[in-house]
Amino acid sequence: MWVVSWLPPAPERCDLDGLARFVSSSFDDHVKFMFDGPDGEQVRRDFTPLHYDAGARELTLEFALHEHGAASDWARAAVAGQPAIIAGPRGSMIIAQDYDWHLLAGDRSALPAIRRRLAELPAGARVIAVIAARGADRLPLETAAALDLHWVDDDGALLAALGALALPDGEGFAWYAGEAATAKAVRAILREEKGMPKEAMRVSSYWKQGVADHHEHLD
Repeated sequence: MWVVSWLPPAPERCDLDGLARFVSSSFDDHVKFMFDGPDGEQVRRDFTPLHYDAGARELTLEFALHEHGAASDWARAAVAGQPAIIAGPRGSMIIAQDYDWHLLAGDRSALPAIRRRLAELPAGARVIAVIAARGADRLPLETAAALDLHWVDDDGALLAALGALALPDGEGFAWYAGEAATAKAVRAILREEKGMPKEAMRVSSYWKQGVADHHEHLD
């Protein structure tokens, strides 16, 4: 993983006032990050705002460094002052923090949202997290909440872990983000096997095999 705190390079090259008005009200938000590719064509990718410092006008995003990929290549070569465009978020889905329990699940593409949610949840909140990531992608998770953490190696293990999971009593909310086919399987597990109502979950596909710039909410 690679973390970039993006600061506007100079007033004459960007809209400082626009960044000053940046608002992200939900850990589930995403922005469009736009930059010029090697061929001069604009590339657009979705990112979760991990943190925003209004005083410093500093927005923190995380890039997963794949072997190949336009955003990964941009991040590896980025230098201070390199311009980019950030648009959004267009709207926020506010998920209450006072549920009896929270289930957070996803692959490494979901880690910024999961890390942000854990950082924002208060002491006393009960959280179960099931995350598919290996090695260096298993980033530190800081939270005041009571966290029951399950790292797994891949999506197959994630689905197995969710299927075997005994959900706590009380009213809970389940959140998942990751690959499109896995997202559909997660939704089936939560709704058909666990009996969770649609309004008690948020399942999103952050990416899809062979498709660039994919983002879809299934529930």
